[in-house]
Amino acid sequence: MSFSYPSQSSLAAVVPTAGGQLWIFGGEFASPNGEQFYHYRDLWVLHLATKTWEQIKAPGGPSGRSGHRMVACRRQLIIFGGFHESARDFIYYNDVYAFNLDSFTWSKLAPAGMGPAPRSGCQMTPTPEGNIIIYGGYSKQRIKKDVDKGTLHTDMFLLKAEGAGKEEDRWSWSRLSPSGVKPPPRSGFSVAAAPNNRCLLFGGVHDEEEEESLEGDFFNDIYFYDVAKNRWFPAQLKGPKSERRKRRRGRQAEAEAAGEEQLLPPPPQGPLEMVKEVVAEDGTVMTIKQVIPGAAEGKDSSGSEEEDEDEEEGGTLGQAVEPCPRSSAMVAVKHGVLYMYGGMFEVGDRQVTLSDLHSIDLHRMDQWKVLQENDPKTQEWLEESESDEEEEEDDVEGAEGGEEEEESSEEESEDEEGEQQHPAVQPGEAQAQYLARTERYWLGLARSHMGPEAKDKKVLKVAHAMAKTFHEDPTHVS
Repeated sequence: MSFSYPSQSSLAAVVPTAGGQLWIFGGEFASPNGEQFYHYRDLWVLHLATKTWEQIKAPGGPSGRSGHRMVACRRQLIIFGGFHESARDFIYYNDVYAFNLDSFTWSKLAPAGMGPAPRSGCQMTPTPEGNIIIYGGYSKQRIKKDVDKGTLHTDMFLLKAEGAGKEEDRWSWSRLSPSGVKPPPRSGFSVAAAPNNRCLLFGGVHDEEEEESLEGDFFNDIYFYDVAKNRWFPAQLKGPKSERRKRRRGRQAEAEAAGEEQLLPPPPQGPLEMVKEVVAEDGTVMTIKQVIPGAAEGKDSSGSEEEDEDEEEGGTLGQAVEPCPRSSAMVAVKHGVLYMYGGMFEVGDRQVTLSDLHSIDLHRMDQWKVLQENDPKTQEWLEESESDEEEEEDDVEGAEGGEEEEESSEEESEDEEGEQQHPAVQPGEAQAQYLARTERYWLGLARSHMGPEAKDKKVLKVAHAMAKTFHEDPTHVS
């Protein structure tokens, strides 16, 4: 590439001009200890045909920020919201800017009507009519010195273009009140344009403050917003058709044997909670709570109200457990297929980046396909401070055979190849017996990976999960 693009977090928009262009504005650089911030206000374009970066210098653009959203609409790049943060203060925006892709000029828009409150991380989706939908987002307010209050927004707005030409466009805000089953409050969700004039929302996280700690519930669900009907509805995975038929035949046979009417039981209502364990290469078992929404009455997984039989066959019984819950995933839709890559989730006081790739046919909604498994070797611990990084390096050195001032116990000794050895499972030893004998070891290992600030209850839960996983298959915890 002829130019290197500075490292920053930002948002991009793609246009088909000249073989395809990827436009990026602004973003944020933060030091590892979180004490230094820099917000960019530059505009770049990646020419996909030649794989070259070009910086576009045009006056009058938005101020430096991150967390904003940008879409291509009516031969313009429309930017909304975002925030600017320093070590001492922060500000959230609800301004709107337009960059004309023909004249390469910025203009600040002044839409009529009452628009959204200042926020970042919202859903911003263009409609086929040339309008823009804004949903959700996050902001925080300073209550008193060193005390901030976060807000997850769940409101929805339409930014409507009322002019005839690009230079004559007049914009106005109107608030939407969609029907249906709305997504639970969350931030960090991913959005994409879906078939049949719909918007798609995937994943995200809902942070809950408990005393002085912050706990996050991550999602891996899909919600659709039908633009024409102004309606939200959750996607319901049906499972493969052959499996649905087997389940239906099996239930009918049971009903006949019991002398009951041949009626299929309705799918379970209300949210279904599942737990997924991800085992990293270093032996850490990360337990993630997965919330699956209950089946909605009167519609199937694709939102159609006519295919009752398919919904009856599918229900939540066909829900897949992949991909695991996460936030900030990258999503794209091509030929009716949703592709989802990466993202992050938290375990204890650490954040884990993911590198897996999945896809699902949005027309069939039968099952997720795993195109690339997550490689634990590529996972990255994102530490909160330099001191945490030093502690992690010490932990890694100990696990890989580095020198230590004190000798570890016999159970924590290392083998000839420098790998940490976990307590072996004795022949015929039950899981409960193994846990009782080695619980102290697994508690120490869990504590070393989760940090001293993690709650004892959560450390105990992770330790038991690690012991259970190793007892069932020692190769899964190396």
